[in-house]
Amino acid sequence: MAWNTLLAILGQLPWLCPVPTSCAPPGVLKNLAEAVRGRYHCYSSKGENFDSSDVHLLLQESQKAKDLLKNIKQTFRRRIHSSLISRIVSTEFANTAPSNFLPKPPKHEEPLVIQTPCVLAKTSTDWLKTNGLKARKLNLYQVLAPNAFSPVEEFVPILKKTVSSTLHEKAMMQFEWYDGTVKNIHIDLPVLYNYQKLLAKMVRIYEKRIDWLSVASRRIWGSVCERRVVILVDISVTNSMYIIHIQHSLRLLLEEQMSNKDYFNIIAFGSDIMPWQLELVPSQPENLQNAWRWVLNLQCKGSRNFMSALRRAVEVDFKDKDKHKSQGLYLLTTGIPDQETVISAYVAEVCRGFDLQLHVCLFSVMEDRDSNRIMPARYANPTETAIAFKEIVQAANGRFHWFGEAGIFESDDITIIVSEMEKANNYSQKSQWREGLSLAQYFRSILKQLPYLFILHAYEFFQRYLTE
Repeated sequence: MAWNTLLAILGQLPWLCPVPTSCAPPGVLKNLAEAVRGRYHCYSSKGENFDSSDVHLLLQESQKAKDLLKNIKQTFRRRIHSSLISRIVSTEFANTAPSNFLPKPPKHEEPLVIQTPCVLAKTSTDWLKTNGLKARKLNLYQVLAPNAFSPVEEFVPILKKTVSSTLHEKAMMQFEWYDGTVKNIHIDLPVLYNYQKLLAKMVRIYEKRIDWLSVASRRIWGSVCERRVVILVDISVTNSMYIIHIQHSLRLLLEEQMSNKDYFNIIAFGSDIMPWQLELVPSQPENLQNAWRWVLNLQCKGSRNFMSALRRAVEVDFKDKDKHKSQGLYLLTTGIPDQETVISAYVAEVCRGFDLQLHVCLFSVMEDRDSNRIMPARYANPTETAIAFKEIVQAANGRFHWFGEAGIFESDDITIIVSEMEKANNYSQKSQWREGLSLAQYFRSILKQLPYLFILHAYEFFQRYLTE
C-alpha cells in the first residue's frame, strides 16, 4: 500500500529517473516511468546498451516516417506504372483498326484457296434461253397447237344464214389460247401425260438452279458472268462493324468466281476512292492473292461517294468499253449513295449502246439501336434503298441482288426462275382440268364418240378426194 501511495505521489511530479542497467531491469524502469508519467533513461558504463523514453519516442517517429515514405514510394511507383501502361494501351488502341476486335471466320487472313468454276457462268435470262419451257418446246400452246382448231363461221346459202361450228357431245374441248381467243382442242392423252412428266422434271431442274444460286459466293454476288469485271466496294464509316463481312464476301468472290475471268479490278470507296490497281489486270492467281492482301487492309471511313467510284471505273477501267464485250460493274453496298438522284441518268448514258452493265448487291445490315450510332450523310430505310437501286439497275441493264445475314431477300436471277416454275405449274393445271372436265372424263367421252368420229373422218377424207 505504501508503494502505491508513493507512486501516486510521484505521479504528480515530472520525473527523470537515470538508473544504471545493472541496478534494475529496463522493463521495470519503463513501467515505473509510465506509472508516474515520467521519463526514464538506462545506460551502461561501457556505453554499449542504453534505453531511453526520449530515444524510444524518436525511434517510433522515425519508423512512422520510414513507413510513410515507403507507402509514398509504392503509391508513386504504382501510379507511374499504371499511367505508363494506360498510355501504351491507349496508343496501341488508337492505332489499332476496329476490325481487329471483331470476330473473324476461320482462316480469314490466310491465302486464297482459288477454285476453277466447273460451269460457265450465265445470267438466269441467258440460262433460260436453252433451259426454259419455250426453248425445250414445253410451252403448253406448243404442245396443243397441232390439234388446235379455230371455230369457223361461214354463210350457208341453202340456209341463208351464217352458221358457227359446234362441238358434238364434247368430242373436242374448247380452250382459251394465249391471245385470248378460244380454240377447239383435240387432245392426245398419252402425249399430254408425257408432257406433264416433262414439266415435273423441269421444275426439279429449276429448283436445283435456285439452290445453286443461293449458296457460297452466289448468295452474295449472284452469278458473275462478264469477262471484264470491276468490283466497287462500299467502305463508308457506317460499315465499320461489318468490315469482316465485306472482306469475307470479297474472299469468296475471288476464290470461286474470278479465276476464269479475263481482267478485273477492285475499287473501294468512302468519301475518297481507293483503287487496288490503276487499271484492269489479268485474273491470274498471283493477282488474285495480291488483291486479297490489299482487301485485308481496308478500313471504313467517310460517307458513300459512289458516284466518284463509278465515274472512275467507267472513265479509267472501261475507257475502251466500245472495243470490248462482256463488261460488268458489281457494287457491294449497305445503303443509299450520297448522289442517288443523278446516278440513274449517268449510268443510262454510259451504258447505252455498249456491252456494259451495272449490277447491285445490296447488303442489308441490322439497324443499330444505339442512340450514338453513326449516321450516314444520306439516310433511307431498307425498302427505300432497294427501290432506289432497282431504278439504277434498270437504267444500267443490270441485275439487282438484295441479301442479309438471314438470307436472300430478292434476286433478279432467282425471280425469273421462280416465274418459269409458276408458268410450268400453270401449264400443268391447265392440262389437267378444263371447266370441271378431267382428262379421264374427257377420254371416256371420246370412247363413246368413236363411231361418230370414224364417220366424221371418213367424210373429211371423201371431201378431200372430191376436191383433188
